[in-house]
Amino acid sequence: MDRLLPQLLLYSDLGEDSILIRMAEIVRDCGRGEEKDSLVRRLHTQVKRILDLSTACGFDVNLWQCYLTWILMTNDNSFTRTCERVGAMEGGSVNRFAQKDFAVFHQLFHYDFSGLEERLGTDCLSILCDYRAIPKRERTYNRDVSAQVRALRKTLAAAEDGHEMFCLVTDYYRRYGYGVFAMNRAFRIRRGGGGLEFLPISNVDGVLLEDLLGYESQKRELRRNTEAFLAGKHANNVLLYGDAGTGKSTSVKALINEYYDQGLRMIEIYKHQFGELSHILGEIKNRNYRFIIFIDDLSFEENEVEYKFLKAVIEGGVETRPENVLIYATSNRRHLIRETWNDRTDMEHHGDIHRSDTMEEKLSLAARFGLSINYNAPTPKEFQAIVKALARRQGIAMDEKTLLAKANAWEVRHGCFSGRTAQQFVHYLEGLEE
Repeated sequence: MDRLLPQLLLYSDLGEDSILIRMAEIVRDCGRGEEKDSLVRRLHTQVKRILDLSTACGFDVNLWQCYLTWILMTNDNSFTRTCERVGAMEGGSVNRFAQKDFAVFHQLFHYDFSGLEERLGTDCLSILCDYRAIPKRERTYNRDVSAQVRALRKTLAAAEDGHEMFCLVTDYYRRYGYGVFAMNRAFRIRRGGGGLEFLPISNVDGVLLEDLLGYESQKRELRRNTEAFLAGKHANNVLLYGDAGTGKSTSVKALINEYYDQGLRMIEIYKHQFGELSHILGEIKNRNYRFIIFIDDLSFEENEVEYKFLKAVIEGGVETRPENVLIYATSNRRHLIRETWNDRTDMEHHGDIHRSDTMEEKLSLAARFGLSINYNAPTPKEFQAIVKALARRQGIAMDEKTLLAKANAWEVRHGCFSGRTAQQFVHYLEGLEE
């Protein structure tokens, strides 16, 4: 193994502390006769790192091959970037370098650890290569990463040579891309010491638009705009506004589940992160995905000025918003920035002579969303229809008259007529069942 890694060119930037580099050093030092106990400790450290990664990502069957597959899926280099945008073009000189790298990975995939294990008196690597993971709930690991790595690993393990591996992996790059955006559907951001980080959200709600009862015209308009966006046509930034608990956020989250396989990704940001918007756009504008920047429960108080960052990004800044980015926001009020009666007079107030200009500036933010969709609270009759449908979906056996009487009593005590209140009521009934 220590003789294989120096042959890598495009995939050579693995990081000094990568598991693969450390494993190669162990193989090298074992051949030099280094003290056995020290080598075993070092080997166990790397095995634990593979186990930790496998637990977090839901790997199974052959954890060594899953780890190598994960490297191929996440490595950022000139070849992976090109393949994401245009695929592996025939005749490209870079393909010759890539073919040689994949010949190395083919050998690594089928590396014989028996000699190393015999010298060190351990079978830990054999266990990794024939592993049976303990079944676990999906919410404890990233199911998107798990599914993709395990599927690609299986096909790579069956590849006859490096050329076949090259074809399989480049096809993956063309269809999905590489890195965290290829394997995950939703992200948050964090400013760290190394710059802006995109943190995958592994526990994504699996809701679909059809799960949201009612609001058919709203969902239809949201779907039309999103599909136009994915098709590369002109599409609008979207503001979903209206009463609390009516499904605004649920509708946006459902889009990721419905269009993930078409290249749609979502980045959720919060108001205090609006200053990072230009940095976010810089990171994603050249990626072969369509991004929705999602802002939930958007509103500003009178003295907050973060909305100016958002206005500049949506429309009006020097740098044009990338064509692969839209902003979808939800709010409980149509006018996003709190205004007072003082804003509606042209009389001097607090030193500003033309207060109506201040009002126009505040109202202009909502106007910059090209598409506004209203989610109004359901009527009592619509609320009852939602309750009946949810109860039926959850298999709750209760006569309709009793069900609706309890639902109305729940609404009076716990909230208002909304889909959220109906869902909470049905959850309450489920908890009562034995």
